[in-house]
Amino acid sequence: MRILNLLKVAYRSLNRNKLRSFLTMLGIIIGVASVIAMLAIGEGSNQNIKASIASLGTNSIIIIPGANFQGGVRQGASSTQTLKLEDAEAIAARCELVNHVSPVDQKRVQAIYGSKNWGTMILGVNEDYLIIRSLTITSGSVFTPADDRVAAKVCLVGVTIVFNLFGDENANPIGQIIRVNSIPFKIVGVLSKMGQNTFGQDQDDIIIAPFTTVQKRMSSSLIYVNSILASGISEDQINDAVDEISSLLREKHKLAPSDDNDFTVRTQSDISNIFGTISKVMTILLASIASISLLVGGIGIMNIMLVSVTERTREIGIRMAIGAKGRDVLIQFMIESIVISFAGGLIGIALGITVSELVAKFGGWPVVVTVSSVLLSFLFSAVIGVFFGWYPARKAARLNPIDALRYE
Repeated sequence: MRILNLLKVAYRSLNRNKLRSFLTMLGIIIGVASVIAMLAIGEGSNQNIKASIASLGTNSIIIIPGANFQGGVRQGASSTQTLKLEDAEAIAARCELVNHVSPVDQKRVQAIYGSKNWGTMILGVNEDYLIIRSLTITSGSVFTPADDRVAAKVCLVGVTIVFNLFGDENANPIGQIIRVNSIPFKIVGVLSKMGQNTFGQDQDDIIIAPFTTVQKRMSSSLIYVNSILASGISEDQINDAVDEISSLLREKHKLAPSDDNDFTVRTQSDISNIFGTISKVMTILLASIASISLLVGGIGIMNIMLVSVTERTREIGIRMAIGAKGRDVLIQFMIESIVISFAGGLIGIALGITVSELVAKFGGWPVVVTVSSVLLSFLFSAVIGVFFGWYPARKAARLNPIDALRYE
């Protein structure tokens, strides 16, 4: 009952200065809303990155050239050419824990049909690439191993290519001839729509052709490949498959035991962990910046409570004169501070969720509002209220009743 009375007193005190009370809450409201929105955007991005990477296949393996030490400097993944077509063939033939392998040769090209042209990317791969990536077609057919052996000028296209060359993504381009860097290619299939990945890249803006065709007709090298994509026989044995591939490539490249690898092998879990770590760091950074407004809000609470103590000095003196103890005054002002922070926290939660939904709807960003982020923001606002309300409440509790009654 005593707490209920103190809550009523706190409500009446705050209600007497509605605008001032709201402005005091505003820092807490903005702080809580900002933290929730930033955490929602960060968590949404993190989950979207994982989903995009998982779409490549949980047991897929990427082998890229380079990443070796030269002159004491670690080279980048594309700084040198070390992978050959025979490496991909050796992995397919000798690695028991690998069931699909495709060399990859990619080029930036200009696609032309009639009077229309479009800058895009062409991938030279074999039929296993489609299996590893779980790619399907909506019309037409996939090129065959025979097409790869004879370097047939056939290709699969994404819907973005169809739209930009034929004017409508629902057009039927099967059998049509497009020119890719002046080389005629016959469209034999249209890939199913994939949309954008996490990094904003249009996955439908792609042409896929037989590896031999791209290598012989468009590449400056008939020996080296840009990368090799493989898949393990099972997700549980993916690490063993990586070790098996690494041992084979070291043998093929005639590397001594003391030599560093002149290639890099990455699994989807490795890539997911890397980007997940980056995403978490960015989320924490954004949330930390947003939480600064919570501290500003706490300073606002302390400021307004100190003003309230000064304005109500005589009232405090009267309460003490009729029997109120210092701890009663302390609790009263602490409750007022907590009410401000709690009310601001609740409004901030509602605002943060609303802002997150608006960002998802109009900004197109992935957002995920978690219960933990809401509870964390609310708890933080409560702690701010207690921490910054303590000093003004303690100051009020220590007032001398006689001096307080004389205060004008």
